[in-house]
Amino acid sequence: MALPIEEYALIGDTHTAALVGRDGSINWAPFPRFDSGACFAALLGTPENGRWRIAPRHGQATCHRRYLPGTMVLETTFQASGGKVRLLDFMPVRDGVPNIVRIAEGVEGEVEMDVELVMRFDYGRTVPWVRKQDHTLTAIAGPDGICVGGDVPLRGEGLTSTGRFTLRPGERRSMLFTWFPSHQQLPPPIDPARALEETRQWWCDWSDRCRYQGPHRDAVMTSLRVLKALTYQPTGGIVAAPTASLPEWPGGSRNWDYRFCWLRDATLTLNALMLGGYTEEAERWREWLLRAVAGDPKRLQILYGLAGERRLVELELPWLDGYQGSKPVRIGNAAHEQLQLDVYGEVLDAMYQARRFGIGADQWGWQLEVHLLESLKTLWREPDEGIWEVRGPRRHFTHSKVMAWVAFDRAIKSAEQFHMEGPLEDWRRVRDKIHAEVCARGFDQDRQTFTQSYDRPDLDAALLMMPIVGFLPVSDPRVAGTVRAIEQELLHEGFVRRYLTENAKEVDGQTSPEGVFLPCSFWLADVYVLMNRREDAERLFNRVAGLANDLGLLSEEYDPVKRRMLGNFPQAFSHLALVNSAFNLSAEPQRSGAQRGRT
Repeated sequence: MALPIEEYALIGDTHTAALVGRDGSINWAPFPRFDSGACFAALLGTPENGRWRIAPRHGQATCHRRYLPGTMVLETTFQASGGKVRLLDFMPVRDGVPNIVRIAEGVEGEVEMDVELVMRFDYGRTVPWVRKQDHTLTAIAGPDGICVGGDVPLRGEGLTSTGRFTLRPGERRSMLFTWFPSHQQLPPPIDPARALEETRQWWCDWSDRCRYQGPHRDAVMTSLRVLKALTYQPTGGIVAAPTASLPEWPGGSRNWDYRFCWLRDATLTLNALMLGGYTEEAERWREWLLRAVAGDPKRLQILYGLAGERRLVELELPWLDGYQGSKPVRIGNAAHEQLQLDVYGEVLDAMYQARRFGIGADQWGWQLEVHLLESLKTLWREPDEGIWEVRGPRRHFTHSKVMAWVAFDRAIKSAEQFHMEGPLEDWRRVRDKIHAEVCARGFDQDRQTFTQSYDRPDLDAALLMMPIVGFLPVSDPRVAGTVRAIEQELLHEGFVRRYLTENAKEVDGQTSPEGVFLPCSFWLADVYVLMNRREDAERLFNRVAGLANDLGLLSEEYDPVKRRMLGNFPQAFSHLALVNSAFNLSAEPQRSGAQRGRT
C-alpha cells in the first residue's frame, strides 16, 4: 500500500526537492531541477520505479519526526525492538551538483538497519548501467549519472543495491547520493558531517531573517521555509509544488503536474515574502515575473517554467500505475495554452503591491503593464477557462471578469499614487464597464448571490475574492448574500469546496470527485476578518491550519470524511494562503492585508 500523502516530508536544495516517507523511504526525487525526470518515482508507481529506503530491519518500528529547529533538515527517530536510531535526511544548499545526504546514528541499544536502493531514470522507466569503483557505486544511462558513496557497503541483488549495518549508541553511518551529467567526470565527494552543519546553519540564518512576530508564528515560519525550499534559486521562480500527478481524489483522473510557476500565485507570493521580511526573495520573484510575461501581451500564459519557459508539453506516462491507482500519470501541463483572464489582474496587482512595499519598478516594467492593459481592453469580453483551469467549454466566469477589473484598478492606483503615466480616463471607462457588467450578469437576483459564470446558477468559492480585491465592500448586501450562499452550499464538513462536482464534467471536463481545496477556506477566513467576524475567522483558520501533518506541511486538497490529504504536496498555494491569513488575524487589524485593494 502506498503511504498516505501526509506521511511524507520535504527536503530540498532550492533547485529541486525530494519526498521522504515516514518509513525511511525516499520515493520521489527529480534531478537536477524540480521539473526534471525523477530518479526515484515509487511515489507514482511501485518500488521498482525507484526508491531509497533506510530503516530498521526487524519488526515494526515506531517513529517520531521533526525538522531540526529553523531548518529543513529532517530528523526521523525510529524506536525498534532492539533500540533506538536517528536518521538525518537533507539536501545541502547547492554549490554545483545536487546531493542527498543520509546519516544514521545509534541512540539506544543495538539496531540492525537495512538499505534498499533502486536507481532509475526518466520516472522509473530507464534502468541504468551500474558499476562499482572502490567504495562508490556509479549508475549511468543517457544524460544522467549517479554516484553513491559513504561508509555503508552495498551489493547488487537483481536490479537493486542493498546493504545492512548495525548501530550502537554513538555510532554513525553516512550515505551520499549525487546526481551528475553522465558526460562529465565523477564529482568529488562532500563530507557528510560538514555538509550537515553547513546546511543547518544556512537554514537557521535564513529563518532568523524573518520579522513576522504575529500570531501563529510557528505555522508561518514553516510555511515560509516551504516557500524557500520551493524556490528555484537561479531565477527566483517558485514552483506550485514539488510533485506531479498526486491525485485530487484517489483513483480519479484529476492528476496534474504542478512543478511550474503560476502567475496566479504572484500577489500572494509577494505579500507572504514581504510580510515575512524577505525583501530580496520578493524582488527576485518580481523580476522573474517581469521576465516571464515579457513579449506579446496577447500570448500571456497562466504558468511558465522555472526560468520562464513557455512550452510545457503535457504527456502521460503509461508505465506508472499512479498513486493508489490514480491514472493517468501526467507530466507537463496543457493548461499553459489556456486563456485565463484573471492572471492579468494578478500580474498588475502584484506590480502595484510591489510599489506599495517599496520594491522599485523600472520604466520598462510599467511599459509592460501598459501593453498588457491595451490587450485586455478587448480581451476581457471573451469567455475563458477561468481560475480552475477547466477542461470543459470556455465560459464568462465571474471571477475572471472581476480580476480583469482588478488589472485596470491597480494600474489606475499605480498611476495616481506613484506618478506613473497612462491613459487614465480610458482605463477608468473600461474599469466601470467591467464592474457594471459583472453586477448585471454575474448576480442572481432571486438567490441574492453572485454565481460562477454569467447566466448560470452554480456557485464558486473564487467569488470570495470580490471583497478581498476591493471589487465590492463587505458592507454591500450582494457580498453578504454571496458569503451566505457559499456557507450554505459549498461548506463541507467545515471546509470550503471550490464548486460542486456533481455535474463537474459539464464544467471542467472531469468525472471524478475531489477534496476540499484548502486555500478556499483561508479565503473565507479572510472575508470573515473584513466582516469583523473575527471569532469565526480564527476558528476557521485554526481548523485549516490544523490539517498540517506532524511537520507542518499542507497539501493542495483534503478529504474531511476520511481525513487524508489529497493533491500535490506540499502545496505552495496553501502555505501562501496560510501566511496571508495569519497576518490578517494579527493583533493590528488596521494593517490587515485581507483587502488587497486597500490603499
